Parts: sequence; C-alpha cells; structure tokens
Amino acid sequence: MKKSNINGINIYSPESRNELIDYAHKNKSILIAINAEKILHSDSEIRQLINRNVGYPDGMGAVWALKKRGLNKTIKIPGCELWLDIISRYYKSKRFYLIGAEQNVIDETVLRLKKDFNGIKILNYRNGYLKTEIERLELIKDLQKLKPDFIFVAMGSPKQEQLMELMQKNYFATYIGLGGSFDVYTQKLKRAPKWFIDNNLEWAYRLIKEPSRLNRQIHLLRFFILLQLNKF
Repeated sequence: MKKSNINGINIYSPESRNELIDYAHKNKSILIAINAEKILHSDSEIRQLINRNVGYPDGMGAVWALKKRGLNKTIKIPGCELWLDIISRYYKSKRFYLIGAEQNVIDETVLRLKKDFNGIKILNYRNGYLKTEIERLELIKDLQKLKPDFIFVAMGSPKQEQLMELMQKNYFATYIGLGGSFDVYTQKLKRAPKWFIDNNLEWAYRLIKEPSRLNRQIHLLRFFILLQLNKF
C-alpha cells in the first residue's frame, strides 16, 4: 500500500477498504484516522506517533492531499464506518474488545452489536474514562488474558492514540482509533444524510447543524488553499 508524507505526516493511500483492512490485520497495525485538521495542527510528538503507525484518509482533506501527490486512486474511509466493515467481515471468526465513550453508550453499543451481528465474540468492554495508572494496567492485563484480535478505542485524539500505543507495547494486536463512532452507532450523535456523505459534503451538513463549528471548518478552507498553492 502506497503512502505519502504530507506536512510531516505519513498517510497511507488505500484504493479500497479491504486493502486497508488486510494490511492492518496482517501487520497488527494501529490505525489512525487523518483529516485536514490533523495535517495542519499536529505537533511534532503527534506526527511522530502517527508515523510509527498507519494513518489513513478519514477526511476529504487527506484525500485531496494524496491525490495532489499523484495517488489518484485514494478513497476516503470514514472511521465510523471502517470498524463496522471489520466486524462485518470477521465477526464469525475473530474476537473483539471495545474501549470508549460513556458507560451508557458503550453498554448500548455492545447490545446493538450483538443484535446486528449474531454470534459476535465481544470478549470484554469498558468506558473511555481511564483515570489512573492502575486502571490502565488492569486493562492491559485483561487484554493479555483474553487475547482479542481487534481492539476498538473510541476516546478522541490524541488520548486514544497514546493509549493504543501503550497497549500495543504490551499486547500485540490490531487497534483502531474511533473518536465518537460509538455515539454515531447508537445514534447519540447523528451523521449527515446519505446525500451529503455520498457527495463528500458531510462537513457542510455539520456546519449547518452546528454553526459553532465555523472556526474548525475555516481550517479546512485554509488547508485547501495551501494545498492548491503547493505549500505541503
């Protein structure tokens, strides 16, 4: 799978979701979603963290940047869909562990997964509020004991990436950072209608629904301008 360095961040360029899933599963990678905001604003520590792992184009900004580098077959892969693609493909044969969100959200997520994917093997799960070193150590011991194949971590960046690296050092598996994906799956957080998603306008819908996001969306416009000026 090809990749390119954009503003100090290595971003892989999958031509299909299956290509990314195959690569991550084979190499027991940590998957990190990359968007324009991360490309623009990540500090050197976060850039190094991403580059040690597998950053993939979760947002259109990352797709634009990769295509600008000649990787024209790059596709956008939303993290809130990717983890469900993995489950759909492997739920009959692999084992899963979920970390993240508030307790009521993770509880509902697990219930819905068991309903939507009959026979899914969820070995354990917990909320995303690890407040002490003891809690982190207990989590790692649980992973080592249960031995899941895929660990989904929905805590937001950079906490989820830092935790995934800590866990990976102690238990080797495939990890995927998911941000607010459990909230989306349980419909606590609504995604844009299909038309907006299909036309790569999800950002516009979110801006309409949440005008307070204007400052964040300005970064996307700034990113696009810098990209056209070959500043990356």
